Amino acid sequence: MRTSFVTSAALLACTAALSTAAVAQDTKIALGMSGWTGFAPLTLADKAGIFKKHGLDVEIKMIPQKDRHLALASKAIQCAATTVETHVAWNTNGVPIVQIFQMDKSYGADGIAVRGDIKNFADLKGKTIGVDAPGTAPFFGLAWMLSKNGMSMKDVKTVTLSPQASAQAFVAGQNDAAMTYEPYLSTVRANPAAGKIMATTLDYPMVMDTVGCAPDWLKANPKAAQALTNAYFDALEMIKAEPAKANEIMGAAVKQSGEAFAKSSAFLRWQDKAANQKFFAGELQAFMKDAAAILLEAGIIRKLPEDFGVMVDTSFIK
Repeated sequence: MRTSFVTSAALLACTAALSTAAVAQDTKIALGMSGWTGFAPLTLADKAGIFKKHGLDVEIKMIPQKDRHLALASKAIQCAATTVETHVAWNTNGVPIVQIFQMDKSYGADGIAVRGDIKNFADLKGKTIGVDAPGTAPFFGLAWMLSKNGMSMKDVKTVTLSPQASAQAFVAGQNDAAMTYEPYLSTVRANPAAGKIMATTLDYPMVMDTVGCAPDWLKANPKAAQALTNAYFDALEMIKAEPAKANEIMGAAVKQSGEAFAKSSAFLRWQDKAANQKFFAGELQAFMKDAAAILLEAGIIRKLPEDFGVMVDTSFIK
């Protein structure tokens, strides 16, 4: 009798320990992103243990922007960091994603580099531009800048190159222009003999990044989505409190020194909670409508979205 009681007690204790372990387990999230400077606070949250502190087990997957929606559609990732207009394109083209917080706004971190004899956008007519594939931020950025100058993608020739390859090819003397972003735009800044930066997001403010998650995952995991948002804001606090340490960690992920990373990130602004609340209160919705028109003109989407509201959930930034 005594033996069975001890065994029962042991079993109960074991069961209790297992259930406690199950509760203590971190929620797993696979998040797709790239080495773009503006996404770096997510790397910081990962490497500095901020995600872990918020009860998350985040696996960051480096996936090119042109393929990130495929990973989302196949459930290989639950959340993704990308530009606002890319969220619009994915939703419109049948890959639903809901934006839950904004990470950054580009202040000169994206731009077009041109040869010395090109004075303005009209001079780009018929010229060859190295730019990433349709459906990426550089492609949209080029379409946006051309559109604002009375031109379209049909007026130029494009060579599909990643942002890094585009900058490298330009500095090596290939192509008439390159559309790229930091840290690769600084490759052009460091080689003035190759050409000049004709326009950036200081002149054309249209690159802003948000994190979004699959709607079914979001519905099932609101606490994890809130923790992800809070972890991002905590990472921004760490950047403020310990800039040198934070820059070293973020730079290492893109093979930059802390000092070089700090220079790259000076061309963008990370968005804290107050900035998020302001952005989600109307600016985001207005930009999505503007962007949709250019996405349609550039052939990225075949029709305008019917409902922009399903692309945003403001509850996590309140």
